[in-house]
Amino acid sequence: MLRIAVQSKGRLYDDTLGLLTEAGIKIPSSKRTLLVESPNFPLEILYLRDDDIPQSVATGVADLGIIGQNELYERGESVRVVKSLGFSRCRLSLAIPKGVEYDGVGWFDGRKVATSYPNILGRFFKEKGVTAEIHVITGSVEISPGIGLSDAIFDIVSSGSTLVSNNLREVEVVMKSEAVLVANNDLSSEKLGQLDKLLFRIEAVKAAEDKKYVLMNVPTERLEAVISVLPGAKSPTVMPLATPGWNSVHTVIDEKRFWEVISQLKDLGAQGILVIPIEKMIL
Repeated sequence: MLRIAVQSKGRLYDDTLGLLTEAGIKIPSSKRTLLVESPNFPLEILYLRDDDIPQSVATGVADLGIIGQNELYERGESVRVVKSLGFSRCRLSLAIPKGVEYDGVGWFDGRKVATSYPNILGRFFKEKGVTAEIHVITGSVEISPGIGLSDAIFDIVSSGSTLVSNNLREVEVVMKSEAVLVANNDLSSEKLGQLDKLLFRIEAVKAAEDKKYVLMNVPTERLEAVISVLPGAKSPTVMPLATPGWNSVHTVIDEKRFWEVISQLKDLGAQGILVIPIEKMIL
């Protein structure tokens, strides 16, 4: 049985549990229990603090983990990144008080920077030839300049609203981060087989994200023109209808291009367009 370490609370917890649920893995709802077992898949869920997950996977306490790249790179543990998951996206950025003049990374020379990610920041400053005092704190990093604890901060930024509310502005993006699935480097062949089955389910869920299944009726004389604008995964399915001169066309469209493509299809003569959400997609 595989054991996967996940964050015990927060946005990454919600996104992770959502992914596993979409993959058909039942998880007993008990946040107070450290370890729970799925009743329909050979998987145990180990709930941990996010900064404990890399070490738990590296040492074999857990076989797998879902963690943000920011925590993974900060901890520097030896694990294998199996798959990028595309959720819990953020960036690690340097921010300074609004109104302070900024002329590049050299601005940080000789200044004090508060952060919960000293290793990532230290590597960045070393690469840029900057000598700064890194002040390690946990909790509300963004208040540090306002109370005179630091000249700047290095922290996670998602929407940027927290910076604005603390009179700060983002000046350097050091790294971008998203959730990743990581694995212990020494999994047994049996556990590798179980991991492949888990990945199959996850990939089916991820492949279906932001995709729509579209069916439409198209007159035969317009069929070639309609097919030419369809951005489906492969060639669309075309089936003749009972009414002579008409065909049913089925395809998959990315949601980000949906309205653009639908407008073109209407202009080309497609009728009775039906749009269906996709739950899983096996490529």
